[in-house]
Amino acid sequence: MQHEPEVKRWTAKRKAELVKEIIKGKTTVKEAARNYDLTPAEVERWVADAMMGMENALKANPKNVREQYEKKIDDLHAAYGEAMLEVKFLKKLQRHLDQDDG
Repeated sequence: MQHEPEVKRWTAKRKAELVKEIIKGKTTVKEAARNYDLTPAEVERWVADAMMGMENALKANPKNVREQYEKKIDDLHAAYGEAMLEVKFLKKLQRHLDQDDG
């Protein structure tokens, strides 16, 4: 298979063009990653970001990009906090179970 010319810098415009090719079914994430020496995770992230931007653009009252990322960060902080509480609970439970065994 023929490799695409090396892209020195992935501008937003170039990323958008590649994502459009994937959405149109002209290439796949795997093929794009291989052809442009990218990781599939990089390409998948670009597709996910594009989808999020597209959904936002189609809303009646679109949020700006900063608002989108601040919301994402807030959601991640909340999930992290919940995970830490669960870890603390499980450690406490394990100590309790260890005391019952001893």
